[in-house]
Formats: sequence, C-alpha cells, structure tokens
Amino acid sequence: EVQLVESGGGLVQPGGFLRLSCVAPGDPLEDYTIGWFRQAPGKEREEVSISCIDSSDGRTYYADSAKGRFTIPYDNAKNTVYLQMNSLKPEDAAVYYCAADLGYDNHCPYYSMGYWGKGTLIKVSS
Repeated sequence: EVQLVESGGGLVQPGGFLRLSCVAPGDPLEDYTIGWFRQAPGKEREEVSISCIDSSDGRTYYADSAKGRFTIPYDNAKNTVYLQMNSLKPEDAAVYYCAADLGYDNHCPYYSMGYWGKGTLIKVSS
C-alpha cells in the first residue's frame, strides 16, 4: 500500500502561484505514474488528471486547462512530485489530490490510479 501525502494548499489571489507537493513516505515513487486530480466545490472529481508524470521515463500529460500554466516536476532524490501552478484563476479553486499507480494510461484517468492522498485545498480569491 502506497501512502501519499499532499501539502502546499492555501489561499492565493488570482494571478498568483502555488506549488503543491506529493510525497510517499517510505515508498519510492520511482517507476510509478503520479497524477494530480482536483474536485471543485459542489462538483464531482474530474475524471482525468489535471497533470500526470510517468517517473520511469518522464513523459507528462497536461489537461488543456493546465497547459502553459502548470508544470509537474519530479524530484527522485526527495521522492516528491510537485504541481507548480502559475497564473491561478478562480476556477482553479478545488481540493487537489495526488494519486499513483504502476503503468501509464493516456491522460491518466482516475480509474488507472490505485493509491490516493487525502487532498489539499486551494482557494483562489481576492
């Protein structure tokens, strides 16, 4: 069982930035695909990741809403995957979840992920 712990959420003004972290204490993320998903207030969790990375070869995926604004760096030495979010918009406000599993599915849909963190909340408001 891979345990995932997210951190880095908070309140940010529109146009601001945040960096989320996902760490797996005691479990190397090497060879896993790690994705970030989000659930906006009052809505269902999005079925496709906002971004994901295959740590074995570095290939990445970004949803259209994330392209040009978000990046998903992976630090093998720290066993941590980040979600760097820039130019944040009010519609980015959500609980962001880190998820992982072996193998890589195109777009990293939620059903391809067997391990989930508890989430971290982002609020975007002036």
